[in-house]
Amino acid sequence: FQECTSLTSVVLPDSLTQICDGAFQDCTSLTSMVLPDSLTQLSKAMFADCTSLASVAFPDSLTQVGDGAFQDCNSLTSMVLPDSLTGIGKFAFLRCSSLTSVVLPDRLTQIGVVAFGQCTSLMSVVLPDSLTQLGDQAFAKCSSLTSVVFPDSLTQIGAGAFQSCTTLTSVVLPDSLTQLGDGAFGDCTTLTSVMLPDSLTKIGMSAFQDCTSLTSMVLPDSLTEIGKWTF
Repeated sequence: FQECTSLTSVVLPDSLTQICDGAFQDCTSLTSMVLPDSLTQLSKAMFADCTSLASVAFPDSLTQVGDGAFQDCNSLTSMVLPDSLTGIGKFAFLRCSSLTSVVLPDRLTQIGVVAFGQCTSLMSVVLPDSLTQLGDQAFAKCSSLTSVVFPDSLTQIGAGAFQSCTTLTSVVLPDSLTQLGDGAFGDCTTLTSVMLPDSLTKIGMSAFQDCTSLTSMVLPDSLTEIGKWTF
């Protein structure tokens, strides 16, 4: 159904277990979708560039959102992901510019590279306790993001994960964290407060570069490596 630009609705059968990559890509008039209970994965670019898509009902069977599945779906305003979900692929919600809120499930273990990058209306994120690693640039350039709650399970924050989140003012990093990636909070120009955990051993290159509102920071005794241009 790729580039069926006049398609407004689709009824999918309960027997459906697989939908191929890009199946509904560029269906620019599609406004809503109810996914069947038989579906376990959303394929790559499945709804990419569906610019009118405002509502998606996910089945409880879904375990994976594929790469770029909702990329540039700029009519999506909120998203409640099912409890069954364990992984979000790279670029999955890239440039969903109207997305203001997303509810992440407790079983989620993976958020891919640039998964929510440039979601410029996203205001807050609560990362689930199941999450251990956050992909590179996962929330980069989310310019309305003011609050992030980190789980105690998180051990690594990827390169540029929150780069250019220009309204983020404070961060409390969890006691489980051991590594902070290159440029993780670079260009967060309103960031005034950062609490680093005693578990942290490495701060990557440019991790806080151009954080022009930061006036002080207490570095933990556990720290063994600070990258170039960190501050």
